[in-house]
Amino acid sequence: MTVLTHPDTRPRINSVASDDLNEAERERIRAKSALFAPPEARLEDGRRDLVGMSREELATLMTEIGEKPFRAKQIWHWIYHQGATDFSKMSTIAKPLQAKLAEHFIVGRPTTTTEQTSVDATRKFLFRFRDGQEAETVYIPDRKEDRGAVCISSQVGCTLSCTFCHTGTQKLVRNLGPAEIVGQFMAARDSYKEWPSPSADMPRFLSTIVLMGMGEPLYNYDNVAKAMRIIMDGEGIALSRRRITLSTSGVVPMMDRCGDELGINLAISLHAVTNDLRDQIVPLNRKYPIEELMAACRRYPAASNSRRITFEYIMLRGVNDSEADARELVRLIKDMPAKVNLIPFNPWPGSDFKPSTREQLAKFAKIVMDAGFASPIRTPRGQDILAACGQLKTESERQRKTA
Repeated sequence: MTVLTHPDTRPRINSVASDDLNEAERERIRAKSALFAPPEARLEDGRRDLVGMSREELATLMTEIGEKPFRAKQIWHWIYHQGATDFSKMSTIAKPLQAKLAEHFIVGRPTTTTEQTSVDATRKFLFRFRDGQEAETVYIPDRKEDRGAVCISSQVGCTLSCTFCHTGTQKLVRNLGPAEIVGQFMAARDSYKEWPSPSADMPRFLSTIVLMGMGEPLYNYDNVAKAMRIIMDGEGIALSRRRITLSTSGVVPMMDRCGDELGINLAISLHAVTNDLRDQIVPLNRKYPIEELMAACRRYPAASNSRRITFEYIMLRGVNDSEADARELVRLIKDMPAKVNLIPFNPWPGSDFKPSTREQLAKFAKIVMDAGFASPIRTPRGQDILAACGQLKTESERQRKTA
């Protein structure tokens, strides 16, 4: 693929210098996100899905049906600790209340349209939601231990159009709601029969979450944040914030908010070390250039030597994989608690990019490692089922509005 370069003559606005500007930008992002809001978590018969609701919302619903708010704690335990989907199986709840709950509510899951397991044991799920839209979720088991990461989608489609990413060729259809985000993890645990939730001192097969599936999580922040709070709740799924990583292409104003409110791990889809190139392959860079992105990383409150920021770097042959690129990458992350994941490009139908050669990968990695940063070369997983990084895509399309 030919990548053009040109002098960068655009004025760079230092949004970091102004809290007011950052807040205004956050409100603009939220307003745009609302245009792609998910449908209400309710069935046609009026029953509401309890998955995805906060504790406070659950308590309010109990009051609305004439029950005491403390019932919410019981139901929360059954939904998120036991994994129950049938009210009649909630044995600590009296049968009359079980029937009442079933009359008003459901405990939902996305429908598994397809489930594929790779030769390397990676498993990909295509989940369908109530309005017929679909998203993909991938479970990547550890090669050595009985644990693994669930790669969760935050949107149907994507709005970023990164040129090397298959998902980026699918226009944004809509955001996923909290029930749909939490539901992906819960449905994956259904598949592996990992209920009830393991206690803190027990091993977990589905041990981590990476928000690295379809979509840009920070363009759907409110729904993602609500879902992660549910997952981190100590009386349910109880996954530590240290076990959750959010990957962003660099939505700078929302990075600050995520760090302040959630404190989960951060991964940056960097993929280029100059604005000229990143403008082309990660178009979001035109709005939030590398200088602003690096500044946001340096002030991310959860970053420390024990919880380093991960920089994801797709290695594209002849595009971003030179020794000069490696040295500039080192300069960018200097004095930052960071590691670099070097990701061989995973080909997909219609792409013009090629993966870097093994020799060039090794040269690049050595420069970064010699500078004191871990730079593992990620082994592609699930390529045979198009489950590898940048390969996720569905047939969902945005519904056209008719007069």
